Amino acid sequence: MTQHISLTRYLIEQQREAGHIPAQLRLLLEVVARACKRISLTVNKGALGSVLGSAGSENVQGEVQKKLDIIANEVLIDANEWGGHLAAMASEEMDAIYVVPNRFPKGEYLLLFDPLDGSSNIDVNVSIGTIFSVLKMPEDDRGVDEGDFLQPGRQQVAAGYCIYGPQTVLVLTVGDGVAMFTLDREQGSFMLTEEKLRIPEDTKEFAINMSNMRHWAPPVRRYIDECLQGKDGPRGKDFNMRWVASMVADVHRILVRGGIFMYPWDKREPNKPGKLRLMYEANPMAWLVEQAGGAATNGHQRILDIQPSQLHERVSVILGSKNEVERVTSYHTAL
Repeated sequence: MTQHISLTRYLIEQQREAGHIPAQLRLLLEVVARACKRISLTVNKGALGSVLGSAGSENVQGEVQKKLDIIANEVLIDANEWGGHLAAMASEEMDAIYVVPNRFPKGEYLLLFDPLDGSSNIDVNVSIGTIFSVLKMPEDDRGVDEGDFLQPGRQQVAAGYCIYGPQTVLVLTVGDGVAMFTLDREQGSFMLTEEKLRIPEDTKEFAINMSNMRHWAPPVRRYIDECLQGKDGPRGKDFNMRWVASMVADVHRILVRGGIFMYPWDKREPNKPGKLRLMYEANPMAWLVEQAGGAATNGHQRILDIQPSQLHERVSVILGSKNEVERVTSYHTAL
């Protein structure tokens, strides 16, 4: 049974004993975790806190913002801007980067986040979450700008998410496997409940929005058609479909018991590589999945090797159990 040590102790051991992270990164991750606790409390209040419903505004992607989208974004900025660990932040909900004000000390890290993933589920009380990624500021003496964030996902120094469901769970990697922490509300602390998570290489579950099937590219349709044929088809086994419409919830299930998650390109918007954001969603989730023994591609290449060209770049995502991801990818590359 895993010893239930605190997140703080876990991070100190990662810093002091394992040597995986420096002190400033440890402190930054503790601040992010505290912000997630605050978001969790706000989410739990629901209608009692008057936080449900639309904010009547749109983000840079043209999506209608929920009240909680804006609240979560503000919580993360307020918590992280003054600690001296960051040079700047970027959010799915903001048009441009947020440079740490001059009145605060400037740190050596960059924080990217999707403050509240799965917004469509907020008002129906289904699991949602916060996704975050940490990059190292390039080593020079000039001022920070958007170009500093345009690093491939393999250069992340920490990544994770916090899922607000029946339990509030923080999932984290600093490049030494994946650890899971559950919020103990009586103590007010995240406690380690699982580490060195491993995703089974094979699975019988897939997660995809089947209503878009007519719009998919042939390789995706081929893969799903084979799954739907079950044990009488070429795969020789029956599959189950799962779809929460919250990337955090779908990826969390895969980390816990395996599966494959797909949000592919489709022909409705052929000039867009995909729906999900490379910097705020795909990169941190891909690194978590790889650290747990899974795989993550856009159908043609490893997600963590993609060189971003813009802050809000989109990407096709196929991630989860290694053998299934490799199969779907092979169908793309065979064309």
